[in-house]
Amino acid sequence: MAVTASMVKELREMTGAGMMDCKKALVECDGDMDKAVDYLREKGLAKAAKKAGRVAAEGLVKIAFSDDCKTAALVEVNSETDFVSKNEEFVAFVDGLAKLALTAETNDIEAFKAMAYEDATVAEVLTAKIAKIGENMSIRRIEKVSGDVIASYVHGGGRIGVLVVGNGEATDEVKTALTNIAMQVAAMNPQYVSRNDISADELAKIKVITLESALNDPFTLPKPILNALIEKAVADGWSAEDVAIYEEKKNDKSFNFNYLPNFLSQEAKAKLAELAVADKASISENKIFTGLVEGRVSKQLKDICLLDQVYVRAEDGKQTVAKYLESVDKELSIAKVVRFEVGEGIEKKEENFAEEVAKQMAGN
Repeated sequence: MAVTASMVKELREMTGAGMMDCKKALVECDGDMDKAVDYLREKGLAKAAKKAGRVAAEGLVKIAFSDDCKTAALVEVNSETDFVSKNEEFVAFVDGLAKLALTAETNDIEAFKAMAYEDATVAEVLTAKIAKIGENMSIRRIEKVSGDVIASYVHGGGRIGVLVVGNGEATDEVKTALTNIAMQVAAMNPQYVSRNDISADELAKIKVITLESALNDPFTLPKPILNALIEKAVADGWSAEDVAIYEEKKNDKSFNFNYLPNFLSQEAKAKLAELAVADKASISENKIFTGLVEGRVSKQLKDICLLDQVYVRAEDGKQTVAKYLESVDKELSIAKVVRFEVGEGIEKKEENFAEEVAKQMAGN
């Protein structure tokens, strides 16, 4: 059967495949439109499989809301390059997935990919997009939330997306406040809403890491502990040159002892840390050291807990997020925060562009 231009046009509109691919499919299938569609789909699967090993760490984050604004969904879809993430078809695809996520019963990504979408499944449409656009893509994660009032913020054209779910009356003031908090979350990336969200095991781990960190940086230890460690190192451990430097600086009344590490060898500083770690049991019983560790832990918690963070727009530079929310509405509380950042945690592979082009020209 002769393949006409109108047949190629029809197949192209049905599948989105390239003109030459459509013509070849119709020729191979003797003009049978249905078989040509299947042919292109099979070829698309093959192309997608070849691209599946490529790292997709660029992409977009999109947000969708239900009509009553009581439910929202956040989705991250990755591509290999920033160029594709700005492609109109890719953007429309991610928008569609965000809206579909509003109907998802679970945040499980495999269950989401099995959902019906555009007369196929999400996974099948994704495969077709990979074949057509020519880059590996992946639907990395979705999150659907519900609550009394939900605010959102998207930064950098879709690089970061945030949802903040609040408990309280959905007044204009509350919506504005939660939007401000969403911007705070985008900028400061807290790991928890409040200290109450940190498990006992996680808190214990933070304390252990902080303690070990303090011991491995002995020059930040309380002076009585540091001096005792130095005396041990002088007696047995430091080289004659480091001992001489120490004695010289100790006898110089005008010398600021805080600068001593700048004059010691790396070996001397490492030895001091080694002695501190070895003496961990007794040092840990020191009340001054305990207070130092607790202070550092408290500072860390202020950094990683949203409500403890200083509100970025605080006029006095001191007001916490918790105090800011209280000033807006004493009954307002934050139930949940979701933050997606494109490519976060994905190890990017450095590609040789010239080599990649050469491979494509060779048909690999």
